[in-house]
Amino acid sequence: MTARARPRIGLSTSSVYPESTAHAFGYAASVGYESVEVMVGIDALSQQVDAVHELSLHHEVPISAIHAPCLLFTQRVWGMEPWGKLERSAEMALAVGAEVVVVHPPFRWQKEYARDFVNGIAALEESSGVAFAVENMYPWRASRRHLEMYLPGWDPSDEPYANTTIDLSHAAIARADPVAMAERLGERLRHIHLTDGTDSAKDEHLVPGRGDIGAAAFLQHLARVGFAGEVVLEINTRRCTTREEREADLRESLEFAREHLSVVPAQPEG
Repeated sequence: MTARARPRIGLSTSSVYPESTAHAFGYAASVGYESVEVMVGIDALSQQVDAVHELSLHHEVPISAIHAPCLLFTQRVWGMEPWGKLERSAEMALAVGAEVVVVHPPFRWQKEYARDFVNGIAALEESSGVAFAVENMYPWRASRRHLEMYLPGWDPSDEPYANTTIDLSHAAIARADPVAMAERLGERLRHIHLTDGTDSAKDEHLVPGRGDIGAAAFLQHLARVGFAGEVVLEINTRRCTTREEREADLRESLEFAREHLSVVPAQPEG
């Protein structure tokens, strides 16, 4: 696999939190990321289509994806109606040139939303022309019990979604083998959140290589099978106390991705 053939490596704006969406574009440009995924969240700028587009143009970094506001702490962003949030996410994606919207499955208490989620996602994809890549989540751990908090479930390979996302930190919490999940998904795997994690109940989002989910082996698998989607770094740098420290984590993550996505596929025998 040549450098040109490997997947594009992007940076999620959530990776620089608590710094802003504007700072994320600056980091992406200075460190050398090839795209940005915009997490629509409590940062007001992230909710503004024109502002996000201007940042992309100013820094000359394209936008690979929009992450819909479906986290617990973004429940009130763009209103409370979940389908409306997804429609607005698709509108933003089209306006800024992104082909993918990343979305989480519904929480169990969103019963009406969850009831027709699979069919609703397919209908949105058809009407908008945007890929809605449904992300793997995880059971919530309470003492020794695992609580199923997502409907129709946390593993997107169990449902007939046309497009999906694998997040390695979420796979670590679920104790799920990400390579096996990727194999089950096949060509339906459209998007990657590259990070890392350990056998912890916390969603750690470590710099790849600092956990034990097998991030290097997972990227090498993607390289061997010719994965053609987007690889986006989504790490937690909240403990970084200086810009230099945060930039070092972002640079280490990018170098890790480049190294392990550059594995030359094995040549067929004969």
